[in-house]
Amino acid sequence: MSFPELLALLALGLLVWFWFDSLQAREAGVAAARVACRREGLQFLDETVVGRGLRPVRDEDGRLVLQRAFEFEYSRSGYDRFHGSVVLRGRDVVLLDVGAWRLAQGGLSGPEG
Repeated sequence: MSFPELLALLALGLLVWFWFDSLQAREAGVAAARVACRREGLQFLDETVVGRGLRPVRDEDGRLVLQRAFEFEYSRSGYDRFHGSVVLRGRDVVLLDVGAWRLAQGGLSGPEG
């Protein structure tokens, strides 16, 4: 096998790995958004997330991982739509936001109620 063929095979392998890794990250984002909406009593619309960002970062152990940002839509009643977001660092959820519906209700309530 020649060097260019080896490089092409390596590039194809990396592309396949990235594809499957992205599918797993998307599934983790969907699961996190679904759980957050259920916990808040909201409807998770379309049962999907949309990728909005990708960048290499270091995790807590210093390993290089991909950080992915996803957006999703949810509703309080089915007649309104709000945007939420979830950020994954590797497979770990590092940020999940479904707070916009509280602003539409008249503001965020603090920890005291």
